[in-house]
Amino acid sequence: MENIVQKINNLTIGFTSQKGEQISILKNISTSINKGETVGIVGESGSGKSTLALAMMGYVKHGLYTISGECLYHSNNLLDMNNRDLENIRGRKIAMIPQNAGQALTPNLKIGYQIDEALKLHTDFKKEDRDKKISELLNKVRLPSPEIMAQRYPHELSGGQQQRVAVAMALAGNPEILLLDEPTTGLDVTTQAHVLELLNVIAKDTGTSMVYVSHDLGAIARVSDRVIVMYSGEIVLDGPVRGILKNPIHPYTFGLLKSIPKLTSPGLPNSMSGSQPQPGIIKSGCSFFDRCNFAEDQCKSNTPDLEYLSDIKTSVRCFKYRDLINMKETKNDKIRSLNNNILENEILNISEVSITYAKQKFLEQLLNKTEDSNPTVKDINININKGETLALVGESGSGKSTILKSIAGLLKTKDGIIKFDKDIVLSNDLKKRDPANLRAIQLIFQNPDESLNPNHTVEEIVSQPLKLYFGLSGSELKQKIIEVLDKVRLGEFYLTRYPRQLSGGEKQRVAVARAFAAKPDIILCDEVTSALDVSVQAAVLNLLQELKEDFGTTYIFVSHDLAVVRAISDRVAVLYQGRLCEIGPSKHVYELPSHPYTEVLLGAVLEPDPDIKPKLVAEDIVEEKPPEQGCSFQGRCPRILGDICKKEVPPWQMGENGNSIRCHIKVDDLKKQQTIN
Repeated sequence: MENIVQKINNLTIGFTSQKGEQISILKNISTSINKGETVGIVGESGSGKSTLALAMMGYVKHGLYTISGECLYHSNNLLDMNNRDLENIRGRKIAMIPQNAGQALTPNLKIGYQIDEALKLHTDFKKEDRDKKISELLNKVRLPSPEIMAQRYPHELSGGQQQRVAVAMALAGNPEILLLDEPTTGLDVTTQAHVLELLNVIAKDTGTSMVYVSHDLGAIARVSDRVIVMYSGEIVLDGPVRGILKNPIHPYTFGLLKSIPKLTSPGLPNSMSGSQPQPGIIKSGCSFFDRCNFAEDQCKSNTPDLEYLSDIKTSVRCFKYRDLINMKETKNDKIRSLNNNILENEILNISEVSITYAKQKFLEQLLNKTEDSNPTVKDINININKGETLALVGESGSGKSTILKSIAGLLKTKDGIIKFDKDIVLSNDLKKRDPANLRAIQLIFQNPDESLNPNHTVEEIVSQPLKLYFGLSGSELKQKIIEVLDKVRLGEFYLTRYPRQLSGGEKQRVAVARAFAAKPDIILCDEVTSALDVSVQAAVLNLLQELKEDFGTTYIFVSHDLAVVRAISDRVAVLYQGRLCEIGPSKHVYELPSHPYTEVLLGAVLEPDPDIKPKLVAEDIVEEKPPEQGCSFQGRCPRILGDICKKEVPPWQMGENGNSIRCHIKVDDLKKQQTIN
């Protein structure tokens, strides 16, 4: 067909094991990409999503090879082409936007220079034409003041701006196909919504075909025309986005959707049992058999084909799909209720805390003070109660992780005090903190790859707090390690394994185990689920809640995923530019947010439903620092009153639903405005 720009026929990619056995990573993949179509590819880590996307560029990872099949771009098999011919296609005809634009951009080269390099490589423009084209591209991706932006370095841009620059570079060669590998993972909710809106506009304006690889089904719902669901290297479902997400007819897709927390549904989602089989394990039968709630004997012994259903234009690999066609979604079973013991049994008190990144002058070092009238974080007052989960939410740069690091003692406060267990004032200097207080407050980092020593086994990693705080050794130490691993559903089998031998979810479980081994009173969770698949995320959230119920642990949970926060938190504190805007019980913050910024955040949340579009009620503006006076949100507020917001710090008000908000608009007036909208 003339409309098809890329066609993949029976593609199998794999490797040879140490025993000489041929192991498949991708298995008999057949699909096509139409002109102007956006195709989402979803599935858990290890399902083959990225391997398939790279093959669409004619690239096979080191150690893998093409076993059979072809990847055709206008009748040319990319996997058979030499490097010189591929260079004429990559960038010019087929371009890729990587997951982390910050790592893809050269840090010591200006933005304009890097886009100019892309233009020199992929176009025949002369110098004067390239300069004009740089401005056009920066305008196309909606970056303000292109001439000024072109003179900036990557570190001077926000994450969303860096991602827009990566989009501009990919568009430099006017490609026919744009491959996007998790392009919005790690971005905050409003930035993500604006970047996805931009991609939709580009696809519509340019007719570019896009292939969007992601585990975020909300993002997939927002940008895709068609969805390919992959499991264990196979396509198990392929069809229109609305049909796939609103009436999934494969048990795996059904399980993925049930694993997603939703804004409208408090409590934790269900998590799928088990995990994806390692390559080469399944010799016959359905690869999803062990995790499927609909499986029968034939599913274990017979391998289902990818069957095309013409009436719904969907291909499905399942013997039981008819049972799911008319199945109505049921509500998730919840395993917890909200903790309503608020303002009692206080365990941590943050009082008038301000934090600055300004460097001390010599005299300030002598006085142990830093003069900064406009610090990064200012006047934070929060109390946390034993057994409570308090969530800190806000866009990147709102001060969430900064506050967490100060509680942990990794970052000094400028003003204010942090009290633990009512009377203990925590020292600003980590080295001066009492060992008992160090044990009592543990931090779980966002990326377990950066916090787990790659040269230590799981046993060595988990043993560290047990040796340090309890002096355990020998058989007693090993038994305790096994008990801790059992708590996080890993067990003795994992003792001798290294982090590189674990999946992302398993590594995060090890990080949780290490934190709980210290028997802490408070655990600080810094974006602990942001890089996880939805199924693994659901499992980790359920695990954290079970451990909380078993040990009475208090959590301070930082996340930009507001649906995750809705699922696990008892109270929510909303931050903007290091200033507290709103704090209150999760139920009331989500059902009727009082502060305009909270309304902006919730409006931008992506639901796994193509019929629900985000409400982008505030401009996508990056403010480098808080204003010197007035409300911190004045520059983007859709309800700004005028000079009072620009000149006077807003007062705190108490809403009838238990929320405290900081805004010049009266609570009753805010409620009326939001009810109307």
